[in-house]
Amino acid sequence: MKIGFIGLGIMGESMCENIVKKHNDEVFCSDVNRAQVEKLAALGAVPCENNVEVAEKADLIITMVPTSAIVRSIYEELLPVLGPGKICVDMSTIDPSVSVEISEFVRAKGARFADAPVVKSKPAAITGTLGILVGCDENLFPVIEPVLLYMGCKVIRLGGNGKGLVMKICHNTLVGEIQNGVNETLNLAMRLGIDIDGFCASVAAGGAQCFYLDSQHENLKNENWKTAFSFANMNKDIHICDRLANEAGFDMPGMQNVKRIYEKGMDAGLAAEDFRASFKVVRGDTDA
Repeated sequence: MKIGFIGLGIMGESMCENIVKKHNDEVFCSDVNRAQVEKLAALGAVPCENNVEVAEKADLIITMVPTSAIVRSIYEELLPVLGPGKICVDMSTIDPSVSVEISEFVRAKGARFADAPVVKSKPAAITGTLGILVGCDENLFPVIEPVLLYMGCKVIRLGGNGKGLVMKICHNTLVGEIQNGVNETLNLAMRLGIDIDGFCASVAAGGAQCFYLDSQHENLKNENWKTAFSFANMNKDIHICDRLANEAGFDMPGMQNVKRIYEKGMDAGLAAEDFRASFKVVRGDTDA
């Protein structure tokens, strides 16, 4: 099976690199940033001039790009070269309803489609230990699972098209709410004379122990806002959750508070920083 990869950004470049290292056939790639294409070509990928060339040459086409609009535009661009025998796997985090719409027009051409967004961030993309949440037909899953395992250590099918994305949005919203709890209690503890090391050690010793604080302890301590998962991307995901909750008629006050914090951070110019920079918003750095 020949694989194509479209979208070589922060996550995509490492995901594609792992496929190149582990797959025993050609891996074609493209990106709007030509330097990224050449970077992957130096590692063994086959560079393509554009997305259509990737789709023409590959049996399985993976997309990993930032927004619903970009994903839709790519698949509209690829549509003339899709047909029976082609498999499309979108690993972007986008609105589930948009993904379902794309799956329908891809299937109308005779191709197959899965949504497979990832959880965890850049370090896991590098090591190939991402979690991958899949929405696709039951008979497609065993076909794509071996390729997804090049990039992740846990691959979970949640149901049909769109369900991987529903779970990804629920996952990231839960991360945002956990993060906000850490931000609030850590800031309070520090104001009352507890240092961050003492706070983290105490939380790890009790029932509040969590992956977010364990993994971000040193970054928060050193005020390192270098981006592994951007503030703008988390803001996007929280707003998708807000739309899903409205559609379901379900009130989520915790999510609404996280949304308010992310909107405030976006207004303060934090979009390109890491999502842990929400700590600064809660601390009051962005107050007028």
